Amino acid sequence: MTQSDFHARVAQAEDSLRALFPETPLQLNEHLSNIYGARIYLKREDLTPVRSYKIRGAFNFMRKRLAQGGPAARFTCASAGNHAQGFAFACRHFGVEGRVYMPVTTPQQKIDKTRTFGNGAVEIELVGDFFDDCYAAARAYAASGQAEMVPPFDHADIVEGQATVALEVLRQLGDEALDMLVLPVGGGGLASGMALYFEGQRKPAFRLVEPLGAPSLRTSLQEKRRVRLPQMEGFVDGAAVAEIGALPFEILSRFSPEQVVLAPEGRLCRTMLEMLNVEGIVLEPAGALAIDALRTLGPEVKGKTVVLVVSGGNFDFERLPDVKERALRFEGRKKYFILRLAQRPGALRDFLALLGPDDDIARFEYLKKSTREFGSILLGIETREPGNFDILLRRFADEGIRYQDITENQIMSDLLI
Repeated sequence: MTQSDFHARVAQAEDSLRALFPETPLQLNEHLSNIYGARIYLKREDLTPVRSYKIRGAFNFMRKRLAQGGPAARFTCASAGNHAQGFAFACRHFGVEGRVYMPVTTPQQKIDKTRTFGNGAVEIELVGDFFDDCYAAARAYAASGQAEMVPPFDHADIVEGQATVALEVLRQLGDEALDMLVLPVGGGGLASGMALYFEGQRKPAFRLVEPLGAPSLRTSLQEKRRVRLPQMEGFVDGAAVAEIGALPFEILSRFSPEQVVLAPEGRLCRTMLEMLNVEGIVLEPAGALAIDALRTLGPEVKGKTVVLVVSGGNFDFERLPDVKERALRFEGRKKYFILRLAQRPGALRDFLALLGPDDDIARFEYLKKSTREFGSILLGIETREPGNFDILLRRFADEGIRYQDITENQIMSDLLI
């Protein structure tokens, strides 16, 4: 297929999408522009009806299958949430039935929204802990002949649908030159679609962003082949994919590993809170990926016109305490310790006197009495500046207090905190 053919197909897909929703806005963000000395635009895919770009690919796939005619179709998909919602919305639009397979760990907010968008046309099955578990279940269901699989990213029609974002960006920018595109990556459908759309013309610099705990694209680029991650951090549920899609990787293999930015999960939480508190923009972890990448790119964007694709906005506020916790730990402003404290009158008072004016006890719990002389304590401390912990730990040493910092010990933290 030629570049002009691809552009024509994307234009047709984009025109058909207008039956569902108007083009998402491209907004100049003054807050980020001032911080980085650039013209930072946000392509607000969090403002689609399902709060992510995933509706584009799902709709385009189903539109083309239904146009082929035949008996009434039934579709299925696997998703951690955003693809499922786009799928459900499209099922309702076309008046067809669907079945969605989702991980058991999917936030309840996403499950409820998927059910709402389906409006009785979509049934939901919860399978496994990760996306790949439910993906296998959906493929097995499709292989039985009961439904047609709507892939989340690994199909030409999905890539074509996601490429409509690029068409809109260029139209909305008008005559303004685009220097850089920053795109989130999970399975690679969006990034590959936009990369294809810009092929053969004056291309902006591309920067692709993955969660640090699920770097399937960067790892594959380093190995020069698709690599399945043996394990991954699932916190960024909308982008935590163990293996980049085959077709997306074929397209994205032209990029270098250095063009992929890895966003630490704790830093993502900090970005989510900043956008919520400063800009009033509600983002899920995957939705904050492109914005968070600016913290890595830094001077690279100065003086440039940069477009960040922001997607999605399906955040369950029951996760907010966890987001705050992760952000504080990443910033070095919250730590957890196990320490031994003498069991004598006044010992606790003496210990409290070691704390600085900005140190706050967030957790204090006796774990057990190991001897008559000492007790083991789980201690959580939150402070205003990370450097305050250097002062506190010197005081621990001066007083002979034995302690272990378990902040980054995942096993201990999961067990005790």
